[in-house]
Amino acid sequence: MAETANENMTDENLMELVKTGDHQAFSELVTRHTQKFFNLAYRTLGNERDAEDVVQDSFVKIWRKPSLYKPERGAKFTTWFYRVVFNASIDMKRKTKRDLPLIMDVPEEDDARQDKRFMAKQSQAKLEEAINSLPERQQAALNLCYYQNIPQKEAAEIMGVGLKALESLLSRGKAGLKDYFARESLQEIDYATFQ
Repeated sequence: MAETANENMTDENLMELVKTGDHQAFSELVTRHTQKFFNLAYRTLGNERDAEDVVQDSFVKIWRKPSLYKPERGAKFTTWFYRVVFNASIDMKRKTKRDLPLIMDVPEEDDARQDKRFMAKQSQAKLEEAINSLPERQQAALNLCYYQNIPQKEAAEIMGVGLKALESLLSRGKAGLKDYFARESLQEIDYATFQ
């Protein structure tokens, strides 16, 4: 019955319960948000195991020290936790110095579908390669705004920059992608994603 009540609570209210040691409230937060935060970590790290570790460690961190979340500062729980996961992802990326993987697994299917799927994977791999060539903060801005579909104002909060600074990072990131494709004499694969 308490779980049903928790399902209807806001994240901020659940965090207040987590501060009192409420396991069910914590479990509800984990259930609600694991996939979203895994996606963020995976886009940043490009490695499933590392992304899982970052998300798990981030949730453990808020279980052990829920007082780190301070709703009186005005940030929504998800904005604050995006920042926790984002920072942990950046820290891990710096430690491991890994680029996003360029995986080209193509299941067996008819030639036309296989060719189309192969080309799509190849395009995605080239785009990931181009994004990895950008400075870290530009990568992060593109990831948050275009892959995670986070509004720019919230993405700016997550990154700890002003809205104008975020817009500048996005603009420089898009210009960097365009330059990368021109420099590599490549067709602008999926560049339209960032228009």
